[in-house]
Amino acid sequence: MTDQLPPASLTLATFNVHMGVDGWGRPFDVVGECEALGADILVIQESWEPDDGSVSTAGLVASRLGYQLVGEVGLARGRLYSPIPTTTRRWGPLASQVRKTLRLDLERYRAAAGPSDRPFARGHWGVALLSRLPVRDVEVIQLGRLKRDPAYRAVILGTVRLQAGDLTVCGTHMSHITHGSHAQYRRLSKQLPPVDSAAVLAGDMNLWGPPTTSYFRGWRRAVRGRSWPAHRPHSQLDHVLVTQSVSVSDARIGGFAGSDHRPAVVTLGLADPGPGGNVNP
Repeated sequence: MTDQLPPASLTLATFNVHMGVDGWGRPFDVVGECEALGADILVIQESWEPDDGSVSTAGLVASRLGYQLVGEVGLARGRLYSPIPTTTRRWGPLASQVRKTLRLDLERYRAAAGPSDRPFARGHWGVALLSRLPVRDVEVIQLGRLKRDPAYRAVILGTVRLQAGDLTVCGTHMSHITHGSHAQYRRLSKQLPPVDSAAVLAGDMNLWGPPTTSYFRGWRRAVRGRSWPAHRPHSQLDHVLVTQSVSVSDARIGGFAGSDHRPAVVTLGLADPGPGGNVNP
C-alpha cells in the first residue's frame, strides 16, 4: 500500500461562529454553515465548550464533518445565556436593546446591564484549528492577556504537507484595537514562522487590513472584502495573511452564515518561483 500523494493546494476558511447562536441567543445550523465552506482546514473563533462535559462548538463541527480537531484553546471563562424570547428575523437586538448572550468572567460591565433574569451555562470561549489533512508539529503560541481585554489570546500552529513542500498554518483570534492590541501584534510578529517560509495566518483579527499587515512585513492579504457585521458588513475584521511563497488561486468573503461575522475562504498552494508565481487578489 502506497502513501497518498499530498494535494497540490488546499482550501482554508476562517469563521467566527459566535458560539453557534445569534445575537438573541438562538442557535443556528453551525455545522451546516461550516460544511458549506468546503474547507480542508478550518479556523474557528468563539467556540463554546460547556462545563457540563458536552462537546464544544468546534468539536461538534469536527465530529459531524470528518475533521480532526487539531487543537482548541480556551481563551476565557464565561456564561452563555439562554435565548431572549423574540419572533423577529433580525440577527440581534438594536443597540438600545442590547442584553448580551455571552458574558466573560473578566469583562467589565455594570450588573444592571446584564441579563440576570435568564438561565445560563458556564464554560470556556476559545479558538480552534480543524483539518481534513494530516497535520504535524502542532504547537500553541500564548500571547497572554491585555489589561483591558477579558480574554487571553493564543495562536494554534500546525504544518501541512503539499506536493511542492510544507505549509505552516496559524489560526488565531486577536484582541480588539481598543484593548491595545498593537502590543500583542508586535509580540506575535516575532514568533510567527519566518517570512521566507511558506505560512498562512488566519483569524478574526479585530482590526482592518492595512494596519494588520503593517505588523507583519513581507506578509500580504490573501482575501479582501467586508466581513462584519455579517447582516450589513462595512468592515473587514476576518483575514487570511500569507507569505510571498504562498499562491492564492481563489479568495472570497462568504455570505451571511448565522454569526455576526462572515467567513473568509481561500484556496492556497505553493507559488511558482518563476515570474507570475504569486496570485495576489
